[in-house]
Amino acid sequence: MNRSRAGAVVTGAGRGLGRLIAAALVERGHRVLVTDVDEEAARATAAELGSGVLWAAVDVRDEVQVAAARDRIVAEAGRLDVWVNNAGVLVTGPAWEQSPDVRRLMLEVNALGTINGTVAAIEAMRGTGGHIVNVVSLAGLTAVPGEAVYAASKHAAIGFSLSTLADLRLAGIKGIKISCVCPDGIWTPMLHDKLDDPASALSFSGKLLMPEEVVDAVRKVLDRPRPVTAVPGWRGLQVRTADAFPSFGLRAVALAAWQGRRVQRKMLAKSARQR
Repeated sequence: MNRSRAGAVVTGAGRGLGRLIAAALVERGHRVLVTDVDEEAARATAAELGSGVLWAAVDVRDEVQVAAARDRIVAEAGRLDVWVNNAGVLVTGPAWEQSPDVRRLMLEVNALGTINGTVAAIEAMRGTGGHIVNVVSLAGLTAVPGEAVYAASKHAAIGFSLSTLADLRLAGIKGIKISCVCPDGIWTPMLHDKLDDPASALSFSGKLLMPEEVVDAVRKVLDRPRPVTAVPGWRGLQVRTADAFPSFGLRAVALAAWQGRRVQRKMLAKSARQR
């Protein structure tokens, strides 16, 4: 049992952004538990990141599995210092065209999964302190046509995170920090298959982020906690302005979607040329 390093848990860390966040935490000296609903992906990522990295198959919708992950990292590392709720699901299209199971999946993974992870982490951090980082999305801050249920789930994650942070302060529970990182579209497997999907156009309307840019934002909030960080910052200002004037914002969405579709077509053409 290694109790020389503070423990960290990253959900949805079998691939993509979660894997990179787990790697960054390993570099920072944490004893990391990689979790993913895909057991093989979690195991492979842990092996790639180093012999001391732990792994577990965890469905974030199941609070029992989430609590078991918390208990394991505390047993292995001695304490829980960082918990990153990264697991997420994106299915595009108008809500009325999605099956009830698909709508439920997004709401449960993105919102309930964040709630389960945050509550589990708080239980371990009471008395010792720690930092909960919730990877949300710009979709949690504004209207996103083509991603209505996804946006609803991310709005829920933001509302829960900020309200829980307020509850911690009102209860006099010190030392537990909650930071929400809200990136624009990220070039990860979640978007790789969306180039020909008009419903995903808004995700391509701004600066398409590289995963490393979001990891850098996570590093920054770990060093200096902030309740909400938009990535890039100018997009956060843009969507907040649109939210302040909803009628204007909704009209501007059509232009943003047009720009996003234009980017999709360019990327598709470039991909075809490279084949």
